[in-house]
Order: sequence, then structure tokens, then C-alpha cells
Amino acid sequence: MEPKRIFICADHGLAIVYFLQTEVVPSLLKKGVEVIVLTDEGLLSQITAKFGQPGLIFESLRLKEARKYSETVSPSAQYWLHFLRRFGASSKINTEALDSQIPQVEFEARGKRKLLAPIMRVGIWAMRHFRWAREWVRREQMRYIPGLYTDLFEKYNPQLVVASTPGWRFDRYILREAAQRNIPTATVIVGWDNPSSYSISGAPMDWANCWSEIQKEELVLGSDWDAEQVFVGGIPSYDGYFKKQWLMGKEPYYQLHHLEPDRKLIAYASSFITYAPNFDNIKALAQLVEADALDEPTQLLIRLHPNHFMNDPLYAGEREKVRQLVQTCKHVKLVEPVPLGGELGYYSGEDMPEKSSMMAYADVFTTVYSTMVVESAIHERPIVSVCIDAPGGWNRPDKFSLALTEIGEWPTHDRFRKAQAGQVAYDANQLKIALNRALKEIPEEAAHRAQFVKEEVTFTNGKSGEQVGEYLFSCIGKSYRKGNAK
Repeated sequence: MEPKRIFICADHGLAIVYFLQTEVVPSLLKKGVEVIVLTDEGLLSQITAKFGQPGLIFESLRLKEARKYSETVSPSAQYWLHFLRRFGASSKINTEALDSQIPQVEFEARGKRKLLAPIMRVGIWAMRHFRWAREWVRREQMRYIPGLYTDLFEKYNPQLVVASTPGWRFDRYILREAAQRNIPTATVIVGWDNPSSYSISGAPMDWANCWSEIQKEELVLGSDWDAEQVFVGGIPSYDGYFKKQWLMGKEPYYQLHHLEPDRKLIAYASSFITYAPNFDNIKALAQLVEADALDEPTQLLIRLHPNHFMNDPLYAGEREKVRQLVQTCKHVKLVEPVPLGGELGYYSGEDMPEKSSMMAYADVFTTVYSTMVVESAIHERPIVSVCIDAPGGWNRPDKFSLALTEIGEWPTHDRFRKAQAGQVAYDANQLKIALNRALKEIPEEAAHRAQFVKEEVTFTNGKSGEQVGEYLFSCIGKSYRKGNAK
């Protein structure tokens, strides 16, 4: 008798953490399920060496071939269907994040795409107001199934295909092929802002696991999922935080970064750099620390963003400016994320001890509304979101910029502010006031943070991995789709 088999698509470093550094996959293996993880071809040997065990097989997700197909087979049609899918969520949810990103895509469009952009705005309007328009996009997407995985489907005969998005990325092609073969499909929501920032599914889907009732509502109201399709199982990637399994000792951590035990620690995690520079935030923090301008002696630990290591001169340029700034400062240190490599970049599970320890030992954690505000709240740390605008943004005519002072209404940002989980500073003076307040550690703010965590991640017992694994096991061989798929 053939064992139960499932495909898991891990096309991002965060997906590697979600599936392989939690109890999600181990719980499936314990039930006798054979798990085939599809990931970046360039990392197969590295990932196999680290995670390989009986019942767990690794195959290439063929990302290069998927990209080539998207760029060579009816590229214009695929581009615009992807555009409409990305931004066409129902207006029943907060669409501020989507609305802010549409101008970026239009700004970066070239040639005929630039001319067609106003027409596509009409398409987005229709999708925002009419379900039939969203259903049309779902049907049209199914014209593009490259058949890149035919041999793998025939070799393994999976009874479920799981991905870290519902076809928002190149995973759409394997999910579409699975649906074409009447194989059930499932997604797990890996990112905090994903349901409000990526919109309609890129493939027919049967099941979904999300973090919270908030995310479930975004999927149901914004992207037409039926409530019965969506399971609230929490976020397995954070189980290690609740169990403190990644936490380094404080003394070794301080020694690692040459931190001073008699100074309070302010941590800053770079964020949002795709839209705006972070250097003005970093410079303002560094000046306060170096001048001993706060109520207590402090030091600053800066974490660069994975995108600082992309092949983009602007991001790389900011990275070098930060490095140079640190070299001129006595009380400012730098952390650089650990690369996983290949297509998966710098979002690496190798980095979890560093991230956890940085948050745990920071007397104040600062960032630009990063997902790390949730993670820092889990670590019970005071939080300040620093949103100091750089004059002119990126200051390059071919690069889109978005003011940090204008993003407070994005769904996740709005929830952070309304929950009073932390403060927001828009200039250097506000930042000084906010940091001094945060250094006092006010009890009612700790209570707000705890409630914020409960609302955003639901389960705080460190067992979401097992819970999600059980859920995925229950989905094997079971299809929800009736007529038009979600």
C-alpha cells in the first residue's frame, strides 16, 4: 500500500523556517506521511544535509523555469492577470496597503504597460466591487499552466499540495497543475501582512491555515474564501520564541556584539526599504545615543534588512552608509542577516538565535512597523516605530518612494497603533520623547502588548507547529472546491 504523500513548496527562507524548523513537518512524518519538499535547486544539497531524514525528500521547485515561462509565454497577459490578482481584493477589507503599492507598479511600468495602467485601474475598481470580476481573473489565470511538474506528480502521486502562499508567487504554477489534476491544495499564511497585501489566490485552493481570526476575516471578506476553508492554527514559526529554544545567554550575546553591560540597549531592525530609506531613522537614533541625550546611557544595535543585500545600488548604498556610520560611533554596533543563498536570499532560519536574542535583550526595540513588532511583543519588549521621512525619498528619478509618515493606515500598522502596542515617532524630537518613555517600561503598555500578541498570533503555548501539522494531515485527499475555486 502506497504511503500518504504530500508536496510542500518552500520558495522563501521564511517558508523553510515555517515547515522545517518547527513541528509542522515532523508531526506529519510521525503519522507516516511521506513529505516531498520542493525548494530552490541551488540549495538542495545544503538543505538535504541539514534536514534530511527518512520520509522526507527534497526536489527542485524549478524556479528558473517558472520565471522563464512567466516572461516568455503571453508575458503581457500573465503580467496583467498577476497585477489584477495582486490588487483586486474586495473593498470589504482595509485596502490601504494595496492602494499604496499600485502607484509603485505604475511608476515602474514601461512602454505599453505604462499606457495600459489607467485601463487596469478600471479592472481593479470592478474587482473591488464585484465578485464576478474577481472570479473572471481566477478563471483566466488557469489558461497558464506550464506543466513543469508533470514528472514529479507522476513519480510521487501526492494527495495534497501545500504552499506558503495561495499562488501569490511562482508556486502558482504547481498549485494550478495540482488543481488541474484534481489534487487538493492548501496554503499556510507565513507573513503577518500577507492576506492584506497580496489579495486574490493565484491558483484554485481548497484549504488555508492562518494566524488569527483577523487574517481569516481578511481572506474571507477580501478574497472570497469560504469560512469553512480557513483554519486558525497560529504561526508555527514563533513557537521557538514562546519556548525560548533559540535564545542565547545574555552575556555571550553581549560579548558577540561587543555591547556594554552598563548601558541600556536600543535595537533597530531595518524595514520597509523597498519604499523608503532607513538611514534617517538610523542616523537619528545614533545621534541620540552618541550624544548621551536620553535619560539613561544607551547603546544602539542596528540590524540590516535582507533587501540591503539585493543586487540594487540604492539598497547596497544604504548598507554601506550604515557600515560607515557604525565605524565612526563608539556606542553603535551592527548585525547583518545570515544568507541562506540561492533564490531564497537572506531570509534565513540560521538567523533565529540572533533575532530572538536581539529582541529579548533590547531595552527598547525600534523599527518601521516591521513584523518584528509582533515578535518583539512576544519577547515582552517596549516598541517604538520610527517613521522619519528622508527628504525626497530615494532621490532617484527612476525609483519609486513612499513617505513613512503616510503608511500608518496600512492594516497591520493600523492594528499596531490602535492596540497601543507601542509608540510611533515621526521626527527626532518625538523619537527622543518616545525612547525616554519606553526606557521607563510602563506596566499598562506591557498589558497592551500582551493583548496585541493574543489577537495577532492566537496561540501562545508553543504548539502551533503540531496543530498545523494535524490540520494539514486532515486535508490529505480531501477537496473543498465546488464549481469556481477560491
